[in-house]
Amino acid sequence: MREEKSMSDFKSIVERLRGLEAERRNLLLEVEELKKMAESKAEALESEVGMLREEVKSLRVLLGAEVPEVEEEQQQKRKPHK
Repeated sequence: MREEKSMSDFKSIVERLRGLEAERRNLLLEVEELKKMAESKAEALESEVGMLREEVKSLRVLLGAEVPEVEEEQQQKRKPHK
């Protein structure tokens, strides 16, 4: 009787391990897919930011404000105050 319980416990542990290994594989696959999705989103966002920067530059040129604000502030700091 004791051997049967021991074998039953062992089988139960083996089944649990198999289940956990299967879940682990699935989770690793899901993590990889999510990483790919995140990388894709980051690349798309970088591209959008680049386009927006170009649009800002173009609009500044069109409006006659070719010098970016940061450069303008630095130039003002360099000028001696009267």
